[in-house]
Amino acid sequence: MTELCDLSAVELRRRIGTKEVSPIELLDACLARIEAVNPALNAVVALDTKRARAEAEAAEKAVRQGDDLGPLHGLPVGIKDLTATEGLRTTYGSRIYENNVPEADEQIVADIRGAGGIILGKTNTPEFGAGANTRNGVYGATGNPFDPELTCGGSSGGSAVALATGMLPLATGSDLGGSLRTPAGFCGVVGFRPTPGTVPNDMRTSALLSLPVDGPMGRSVADAALLMSALVGEDPRDPLTRPLDPSLLDAPQVFDLSSLRVATSADLGCAPVDKDIDATFRARMAKISGFFSECSARDPDLGPAHEVFEILRGVIFIASHKDRVEQHRDILGPNVLENTERAYKYSAADVAWAHVEQTNLYRRFVDMFDEVDILIAPACAVSPFPHAEWSVKEINGAPMETYMRWLALSYGITLTLHPTVVIPCGLDHRGLPFGIQIVGRYQCDAEVLAIALALERALAGDKDLARPVPDLAKLKT
Repeated sequence: MTELCDLSAVELRRRIGTKEVSPIELLDACLARIEAVNPALNAVVALDTKRARAEAEAAEKAVRQGDDLGPLHGLPVGIKDLTATEGLRTTYGSRIYENNVPEADEQIVADIRGAGGIILGKTNTPEFGAGANTRNGVYGATGNPFDPELTCGGSSGGSAVALATGMLPLATGSDLGGSLRTPAGFCGVVGFRPTPGTVPNDMRTSALLSLPVDGPMGRSVADAALLMSALVGEDPRDPLTRPLDPSLLDAPQVFDLSSLRVATSADLGCAPVDKDIDATFRARMAKISGFFSECSARDPDLGPAHEVFEILRGVIFIASHKDRVEQHRDILGPNVLENTERAYKYSAADVAWAHVEQTNLYRRFVDMFDEVDILIAPACAVSPFPHAEWSVKEINGAPMETYMRWLALSYGITLTLHPTVVIPCGLDHRGLPFGIQIVGRYQCDAEVLAIALALERALAGDKDLARPVPDLAKLKT
């Protein structure tokens, strides 16, 4: 029997509006699920139960009175612990801030509240989001819902796990080199990396650098799009903000897959990919190629993507963490230290070169979309590994040059600036979630969501391709 907290966010919001579901009952269902499975996973790391209950009661009253209801009215939402929440502990996964309780919400949190969402808790993240393995010195590691000894990915790992297990119907994520997409792939949920500037951020240190973005996560494309509708907007404090696309405020329309020209790439032409993941991806593409008008293997030309990403990411780390490294070296984790210090080896000439090369890469990618409508690639290069290991050390026997190299499938797409959705696509060779990323045209965020929705529905009709669900009974014990 499906429990209340296992229903989709879209269905829950519909039932709240028709008075079939009480926001208080939904809150209680989420809290019960958190109590039952979170001890095994450590995904939700701080709760705001008292305020959430008061807001759920107010939400129920508003429904009874016939008030206008926001798109997220009465829905509990998890906020990644890199985002400030008024009155709720926000640590950024760092011992520097382990007792930090912000006095105000960041804008995306305020927007979620303004849309009727109820902030129930914070979801775990690696320190300052560094590293695709959700573990830190404040809360410890978050386990994968399909095997708690394995990583859930990162840095939006807590959000992905909370969604996969029904602890929350919606949760926020953020993405630089795959921080939103890798956890979605590892946990069997949906994550959307929008075009930079679509979701404003009023707190980013390096606001003119377009690599980091905030984005929504859900158990389905429709759920992620629902949360997206509350996050989009214009904010002059974010210089990358662009005019609002009003179609992002509505539910995505299902796209006609048979009209699409599709390129597929198992490794983007440059990424190390485990041979079994490669084989799984090729088998899946062979199985679904008939959905499309055209479908053929084609690697994009990402040029010197590895070096470009390392340099530009280094600029962000120095801008964000230089003072922290100088003042708190003794309590910072290895990822922040190593990334910041490695960045100092680059010169101004290196940074200028990286900007030129990224521009060239971006333009080549735009040109590719004159000939194809979407690009599909694996979400992750490997199957989930033990969270006791900081990162992947080798793939197919070849050592990784940096701890980020195994994430080239995601950071290669980051450099293109194009919107990307990760959706589940069955299980991999080890019986763990397997995801694909769907890359659409630049600034065509609504279109890529519509395509992802149509493909998700097509996959749901095949038990081998549908979204996998973790064994909750096993987690409860």
